Amino acid sequence: MMTRDRTHPNVPQVDQSDRLVPRNLRQSGPTPVQMLISTRVRKSPFWHLSIEAGCWRATVYNRMYHPRGFVRPEDGGAMAEYDALVNRVTLWDVAVERQIRVRGADAEAFVNRVVTRDVIRIAPMRGRYVIVCNAQGGIVNDPVLLRLAEDEFWFSASDSDLMLWLQGVNVGLGYDVAIDELDVAPLQIQGPLSEDFMTDLFGQAIHDLPYYGLIDTEIAGCSVLVSQTGFSGEKGYEIFVRDASLNAEAVWYAVRGHGARYGLRVIAPAHHRRIAAGILSWGQDMDAETSPFQLNLAYQVPREKAADYIGRAALERARAEIEAGRYPFKLKMVGLAMGGAPITDYAPDFWLISAPGKGRVGYVTSPWWSPELGHNIALGFVPYELTAPGTRLKVELPEAYTETSGQPVEAEVVDVPFRPSAHPSERERARAKARDDVR
Repeated sequence: MMTRDRTHPNVPQVDQSDRLVPRNLRQSGPTPVQMLISTRVRKSPFWHLSIEAGCWRATVYNRMYHPRGFVRPEDGGAMAEYDALVNRVTLWDVAVERQIRVRGADAEAFVNRVVTRDVIRIAPMRGRYVIVCNAQGGIVNDPVLLRLAEDEFWFSASDSDLMLWLQGVNVGLGYDVAIDELDVAPLQIQGPLSEDFMTDLFGQAIHDLPYYGLIDTEIAGCSVLVSQTGFSGEKGYEIFVRDASLNAEAVWYAVRGHGARYGLRVIAPAHHRRIAAGILSWGQDMDAETSPFQLNLAYQVPREKAADYIGRAALERARAEIEAGRYPFKLKMVGLAMGGAPITDYAPDFWLISAPGKGRVGYVTSPWWSPELGHNIALGFVPYELTAPGTRLKVELPEAYTETSGQPVEAEVVDVPFRPSAHPSERERARAKARDDVR
């Protein structure tokens, strides 16, 4: 039987023995196929409006079609969209963030049981970024949790079946709650001009809205919920359109019409900017076999939370191991400053990381070019002993991005975020405080 002399695409050299499914998966390169549009995958109420605005490619997220490109490569591609985001104001169709409502007499107790953070501390009409873990401490979902009332929460879900998870969990727990998906679809308004733009749309209340704050309002006669949140690191807001199957067009055209004076541009969700801000993407940077302690998300695992929650025992065991000087995972996420030609589009593979004398040791999850820094940046996983800032590594980029044909590019472990955010996360604020304390 004839065999092919080539490297196996699963790359077993990277140690992922603490996982059942390896995260670097198959290194198979670009997949130039046409996506089938069928009834099996749902279209958002904004889908046809995104197509009208120039969407030319899409992916699937939460089993919905998700726009991922408006400016064509010959006109500047994703980096032209980046320019609009960091200099003006942009509109994103993010209806794929399905809104899962938990409502009822036991809503607070149930939500407190399924998220690691202390929900009691979230006041009505406020939100928080949270994680939902399984019994092994793996991250099932990392939604933004919105609390509309004492007895009502919305999970703005990332890319996994959160509603089914919550409903399944409650079969055993039996809390007095209703768990369902709403006919609510969000739009994001992101960029340095977003506050002025949103104030024109909704009035002076926008100026007083704190980060993760919520207000009920309306636009074009349609009821919406507005939050100061987003996926970019820039100043930004989300508009949650109620009864979206009926109201999507009215809200979309009102926003776009008003945005003309601000140079508003419809773009895809800004993965180039969220990487620079150190914002993570479920399915890309984490999954149900990834612990928050591998992702610098220890702040999501409070020591003092009184109520028990799913995954607590596993997470506390992991923390105890780390504090005893025994890192319990094979790999940990780091930031990387990389060489190579500018990476200006999505990576089709988890590109491989090597270390001197060790061979292939890890993989990149989220790479992009940073115009401000003048080099490529990335999030990736490497063994714990290689996570110190300043550690020198190499990354095996595709031929189009290499400086010398067939040779990996130089990389260095650096602090995350790569550049300051308009709305720094708790992790960013803690790191900034630590640096100030040292000074």
